[in-house]
Amino acid sequence: MNPSNARLALALLLSGTLLGAAPSYSAATIVNTSNQAPGPYAPNSELTIRGTGMAYSAYSITLADIAGGNLPTALSGVQVFVDGSPAPLFYVSPTQINFLMPPNQIAGPVTVWVALNSIAGPQVSLTLQNVAPALFPSPLDPGYAIAQQWPAYSLIAPATPVRPGGIVILYATGLGVTEPYPALPTEIPTYAGLIEHIATFQVFLNGTPLDPAQILYAGICPGWAGLYQIDLVLPSDAPPNPEIRVAIGARVSLPGLKLAVQ
Repeated sequence: MNPSNARLALALLLSGTLLGAAPSYSAATIVNTSNQAPGPYAPNSELTIRGTGMAYSAYSITLADIAGGNLPTALSGVQVFVDGSPAPLFYVSPTQINFLMPPNQIAGPVTVWVALNSIAGPQVSLTLQNVAPALFPSPLDPGYAIAQQWPAYSLIAPATPVRPGGIVILYATGLGVTEPYPALPTEIPTYAGLIEHIATFQVFLNGTPLDPAQILYAGICPGWAGLYQIDLVLPSDAPPNPEIRVAIGARVSLPGLKLAVQ
């Protein structure tokens, strides 16, 4: 082999072996972690990137990674950048990354990319809305929303439904700015904070809006970044297993999730 060609082949081999290929993904492979929908997205929401070559191994954050009540922005050499600033991370693996869309982002286009040991993947564009309400489906009963019953905090599920008139705690994402609101992009809030748009917030059971007086709280879930909770009193005549949706103004969560009521 010609010495020049040999050096070129060696350089290419080393660049692929030592530096590694760039992470691969696209805007179409980014979804809301809550409902796996490809948008809409809002600040202070957990998003999932699916792709290849995004990390060398799987790693989920532990208490050791949380310093001073803040989420890490780098895990196992992986970073996610939003408009050039590193975003908080929850989980990384070769094929999946879960990260927090920073709460200080504003509505409009943002540029997102992944870097693995400083090797950057493609820059992709996403559009953020002020709010993008979404509920979390149960991993055990996917057709039902994750919910708990107060005061026992017991899981509400088809096998353990709540009765009409009971107090329900729902978990959501994308409910927007709260008062107070995380001061830092990495902050894990330890306080309650009512959503800014509470006047236009609604909960629907089978398409019928709940009386606003029965919504006790909608805001930050203390101790969790990017998570909101909704506390409500079910009507005494609540139907069995109603479809449940939440809305802020014209923005409504996806259809198809039920609340286990019997």
